[in-house]
Parts: sequence; C-alpha cells; structure tokens
Amino acid sequence: MTGRLWIGDISPRLAEGAYPAKAVVGELVPVRAVAFREGHELIGVHVEWHAPDGSARPAVRMTGSPGTDTWTATIRPDTVGLWTFRIVAFADPYASWRAAITAKLDAGQTERELAADLASGAPTRRRAARGGPGAAAPAGRAAAAALRDATAPLPERVGPALALADLLWAHPVQELVTRSAASSIWVDRPRALFSAWYEMFPRSEGAVVDADGNPVAHGTFATASERLAGIAAMGFDVVYLPPIHPIGEVNRKGRDNALRAAPGDVGSPWAVGSAAGGHDAVHPSLGTVADFRAFVKRAQELGLEVALDLALQCAPDHPWVTQHPEWFTTRPDGTIAYAENPPKKYEDIYPLNFDNDPEGLRAEILRIVLYWVEQGVRIFRVDNPHTKPIDFWHWLIWRVKQAEPDVLFLAEAFTRPAIMHALGTIGFTQSYTYFTWRTTAWELRSYCEELVASLDHMRPNFWPNTPDILPEHLQTGGPPMFKIRAILAALLSPSWGIYAGYELYEHEAREGADEYKDNEKYQLRPRPWAQAERAGVSLAPFLARLNAIRRENPALQQMRTLRFHDIDNDQVLCWSKRDPDTGNTILVVCSLDPHHAHWANTTLDMPALGLDWTDRMTVRDLVTGAEYDWGQHNVAHLDPAREPAHIFLVIPRQASSPPAAPAAAGPGVVARAS
Repeated sequence: MTGRLWIGDISPRLAEGAYPAKAVVGELVPVRAVAFREGHELIGVHVEWHAPDGSARPAVRMTGSPGTDTWTATIRPDTVGLWTFRIVAFADPYASWRAAITAKLDAGQTERELAADLASGAPTRRRAARGGPGAAAPAGRAAAAALRDATAPLPERVGPALALADLLWAHPVQELVTRSAASSIWVDRPRALFSAWYEMFPRSEGAVVDADGNPVAHGTFATASERLAGIAAMGFDVVYLPPIHPIGEVNRKGRDNALRAAPGDVGSPWAVGSAAGGHDAVHPSLGTVADFRAFVKRAQELGLEVALDLALQCAPDHPWVTQHPEWFTTRPDGTIAYAENPPKKYEDIYPLNFDNDPEGLRAEILRIVLYWVEQGVRIFRVDNPHTKPIDFWHWLIWRVKQAEPDVLFLAEAFTRPAIMHALGTIGFTQSYTYFTWRTTAWELRSYCEELVASLDHMRPNFWPNTPDILPEHLQTGGPPMFKIRAILAALLSPSWGIYAGYELYEHEAREGADEYKDNEKYQLRPRPWAQAERAGVSLAPFLARLNAIRRENPALQQMRTLRFHDIDNDQVLCWSKRDPDTGNTILVVCSLDPHHAHWANTTLDMPALGLDWTDRMTVRDLVTGAEYDWGQHNVAHLDPAREPAHIFLVIPRQASSPPAAPAAAGPGVVARAS
C-alpha cells in the first residue's frame, strides 16, 4: 500500500497475494476491502483492474457499508487468463462537504453560520468542472458561481452544488490517493465452474462376460463411443475416463481386489504401465491413440468433453521402473516400495519419489500432460494429488496453463481439509469434497456454507458415488435416495458428477466395505442400458430433466448466491440460488428421508429471493409443472415414493396482482402457503 489512507482486508486475495484467486469468464466477482481515513472526512474507493493483455478496464466505484468501513463492488472478467486489480482509496472533498452542509441545513443553521462552508465548497466545484466529463464542466462552474452569489437565497446558493452528487460519484474529485498492492485472479473458461460429469470405464462398454463374470470380450474405444449418445442425452457435458493406459501384469489384483489375479482378470487401470507402455500409451485392448482421438471427436460432436485420469503412479512393470529407478523409493533390501495406506496395501502400484530427481521427473510428467492435450484432452481428473508434493502441483499446473490456458484440473483429494484447501489455493480448478458423507440437514447446510466462503480458491464438485465409494445411504435407501442425492449434488453445487451404474440404482456392496461388490475397478461390468430404460427402471430420464433444469436456469450455474432457509423439519432441507444478472431464482425444498413422507413449514429469507418480506410470489415446480401461491411462511408435503423434492422457479408478482389459485399437485405432492 502506498499513500496516506488505510486499505486492508482485501478479497479476493490468497496467501497475501502469492496465488491468484479463481473466477470464470462472465462471472460477477465480488471485490471487498476495508478502507478509511482519520477523523470524519469521507473517502471514496474504487477498483482499478487490468485484463491479461495489460489493458485497463474502466474503474469500478465501490459502495461503502455505514459504520464498518467495508467497501464492495463486482467486476466481470471477459477472457481467460491472469487478471490483476488494485484497490484505490481517496479523500472525497465533495462528499465530505455535501454531508457536512446537509447536516447543518437540516439542523436549521443560517446562511451566516454557513458562510465558511459556502466559501470552501466553491473551489471544489471548480475543480470538478476542470476534471470531470463534458457534462461536469458547465454544471461545476454553475455550482461554484451559485455558492459565491451572496445575494441569492440560501436554497438557490447550495442547490446546484448538492445536485452534483450523482455526477461526482461517477467522476469524483480525488485527494490523498492511496493504492493497494496488486492482487490477481485467474479466469478460466465457464466449464471450470459449471459442469456435469459422467464417469465410465470404456473397457466395460461393449464388453462381454460369461455367467460367472469372466471376461469373454474387452470393450474398446469404438464400442465405448456407442455409449456417448446416452450420456449426452442425460445432459452431462464431461465424460471422465479412468486411466486408459496399459495395466501392469506384475502383482496384478484379481476381482474385488483379490491379491492374486485369475487367468483373464483385467486388473486395475490405476496400476499404470507394462511392457506395452506407460503414461503416454493406451491399453492395446482399448485400441490405439488414433482410436482414442476418434472417441474424443465423437464426444465433441455430441457436446461432450473428455476428461482423462492423471494417475502419477506405476505398476512394477512400468517402463520407468527400469529406465528411471531413481524416480522410486528403494528399501534397505534393494526392493522398490509399493503403495500403502495402512492397513491397505497396493502391491500392484509403486508410488513416485519426487525428491530424488525432481527436475527429470517433473519434465517427464509435463511432457505427458501436454501430449494428451495434443490428443484433445482439456480436463484432467488427478488421482490422489494429496500424496504428491504441493509445490510440484503448483509448478505443473501453471506450466500447463502457460502453454494451454484452458486446461482444467480436478483434484480427487479425499483428505484433511487443510490439504484440500491448499490444493485449491495453488491452482487446482475444482475439488472433490466431503459431500458424499454429509447426510443430515445440519451437515449439508454447514458444509455448503463453508464452501461458499471458500469459493475464491476451492470450487466444489459433488459426487453421490464413485467406483471406490458406495455410501451406506445408497445401499439401503432404495431408488428414492438415488434421486435425493442427485438433486442435492446437482442443485447445491454448480459442478457435479456420477459414476456409471448410478442410473440403474446399483447398490450392492462388498461385505464389510462401503464399496461396490464386483467392483468395476477390477473387472468388466457391461450394463443393460437400453433394456433398463425400456423397462422403466432407469433414473436416466430424471437425470436428463435435472441437468436440463440446470442449463435453463442461470441461478444454478454458480454457488456464490446459495442461501439456506429455515424449515421446522430436520428431515427436510430448503435452499435457494439467485442469478444477479437476470433475477432468475430457484428455490428447492428437498426431503432427506427416502422411506417416509414429511410435512415441513418454511420461513423464507425473502430478500435472498429478490423480494420484500411481505411480497407474494408464484412458485412453479419444474418437475411436476404445478404452481402455488407462496409468501414468507409456507407448508410443503414431500413423499419420496413420488417426488422427494420441489424444485421451484420463483416468479415474483406485482402487489396489485391477485393471488394465483394453487394448482393440483398430483398424488403425494403438496405445497401451499400457510
């Protein structure tokens, strides 16, 4: 900070400016600072900001909060890259003069008592005339002349000067100008904030297994591409592939993580590498790199983007093991240490050692990432980033961004909160979260409020399930719970995802573990997609509607405006989101209980919905089409056997409009004003 005034508590600003905050193109980014000067003189504050090419954008005047010295504004970056901004504070002599003379006039002071104020105001008006836009010149000269005219009545003397308030808000006279240090914001493409992911194992699509689950035919990129239309029809826009590389033969795991593989067992894709190649090769049974590019092209034709797993670990027969043994940890007996997460052991995986030859290993990993970028990959889901050095990730992500600014990185880091937040701070675009394990209304509300407060550095991606995680509530909650968790994930977070099989309500767990029986990580799992949809036992149509609601409502494409509303039933969660540009507002009332129907009374935070406390509104259920007349206090009935949630579009009504008659809700679904 340079200058006379105080500026502090700037946001967004990460680690004293060491790392850039996050935003996306077109997003309204809130900027905040504390600024003040001594005494009672008033100040003004604005944001100076610059695009990645260094060009200056028009300064944005900040609005102060009375009594707190807190100033806020929003900026809207419009291109990908590194933006910078400074907070500029200045003494505002016109605002100080206007506040003082208004207070004295209100107190009934006479023209004689105000003589000094009238005299001191004239020079400021003349300065405004010299420094303002074209309209300010005549207005400023006229105001200065009126203040000097001792023959005019007092209202006529001060009126022209007081009328300059709006003009001099936009073009203020500035004294004691003080600038903060520069802060930075990395601006990504919109998909960094708003995305719907679908995880699939390409080797299972088009695969054939016998009655015992033994592989008969392996899926390929060509057969997997036939599944892409179904994924696109559900409204997903990112299809995520686990590692597609050759799988190690040495210590290969068998089905359900058995220590020994049976003949024909396909192994875990995360055991990367064999004699067929390493991280820059594809599994021969999937096809060739050209086949992968064709898969990417087909996905793009359907509006899908392919995300690729970046798993920085090796099978014992990965080429690096013999070519670069220094990239691994050697035990005292001369053997290479395999991965462990006690009590779990991963004998089929060697972790990398980033300390023995950091320059060589870093250069090779950067080469690999950029190689897959050349093949059409612009999103990487990073496996277990918390087990690699933080400084390595900072280095890699920003080297990649320098070459390819639109590349995105999702951190699969189910670990301690401090590490998850650190990974977001140093550059990861998105992060997996603890959503999967947050089940009660209080847990979901408090966790989401924590995430909202962290959006400048950590963007969440909510997943109800993964190949590793089949939570207990999906095992026992039946189809209603699959719908509930999808609603929560898709409408609380702007980015969400599911692992294939979710739409078929797969819920059978391996005994003693919250993970899938016959886990696809270790075997082929072809699924009867078409048959399930024809039989009406697929969640796919509902997922398609859910993703369509997300696309059609800008309020759901961000998280900054997420607000929770009071409700008197702890088995029901109520929240809203509002788009500040369009006013589009979504209000959700969702049951958390898949087994029982519930009544609940809401007490809505009406200003969060863009309304006054006494306003009425029409709420339209975007799933059932029913409409209701609501206000601050309402009652809702939710039956998970039919629809476990209301997803309401809020339609404000003019005060003069008569209330709409409640529409028929359909069996088991009631929502009305109390």
